[in-house]
Amino acid sequence: SGQISTLNLRLNFLIYSIRMLSSMIKEHQVRQSAKKESQETKRKEAVLAASNLTQALVDHLNVGVAQAYLNQKRLDAEAKQLHSSAANFSKQTGQWLNLVETFSSALKELGDVENWAKTIEGDVRTITIALENVYKDSQETQSQ
Repeated sequence: SGQISTLNLRLNFLIYSIRMLSSMIKEHQVRQSAKKESQETKRKEAVLAASNLTQALVDHLNVGVAQAYLNQKRLDAEAKQLHSSAANFSKQTGQWLNLVETFSSALKELGDVENWAKTIEGDVRTITIALENVYKDSQETQSQ
């Protein structure tokens, strides 16, 4: 009974932990989605800036060389930032994949523990019935 109680406590803790992890994963997915949208907006802005630069160079071939240089410099900085953000996103995605694999493993272990507990419970019932039968037989023998 003590072992089953301890097992139930551990099982409840695992379930709680899994729910918390699931909640954290959902929150992360929402944050990642927002971050991805932000990165997509920045990418579109970078593409638009590059397009604007090209158009300015065509329209004013010999005029505004200094401005084109500044625009290119800004584009380079944005591209570096975008590259850095993409690398961070990739790293975080890898970390979350590892976390999900750990979560999956914990779920499998939880299933194994649950099956073990059911087996133990069945064994305890069998022993209880056997002891009750022995007790009844001894009572009948004593009363005769």
